[in-house]
Amino acid sequence: MNIEPLQPAYSWGLRVVALDDLSNDGSYPGRKDGECLVTAGALGEIVNVGQVVETGEPVYLVEFGRQVVGCTEDEIAPAPAGLLPEDGVGA
Repeated sequence: MNIEPLQPAYSWGLRVVALDDLSNDGSYPGRKDGECLVTAGALGEIVNVGQVVETGEPVYLVEFGRQVVGCTEDEIAPAPAGLLPEDGVGA
């Protein structure tokens, strides 16, 4: 059965802000499960857009500072003008 991919709302290169704290769901290597990767309000940039194979849902690779985190559309939003890159970036 083929899942029809959903059209992504955002595109590569868009500056976005994290809407919530983003925690490791077990897919981020070298960090503990549940560890906060990015805090709410962190500014990032979409560096790649893909999709979840099973659902066709868009997934965004977002560079927050020196780390790249996979995000869904409900975890990010276009960044308002004037935010500085270091605002809210998690450790």
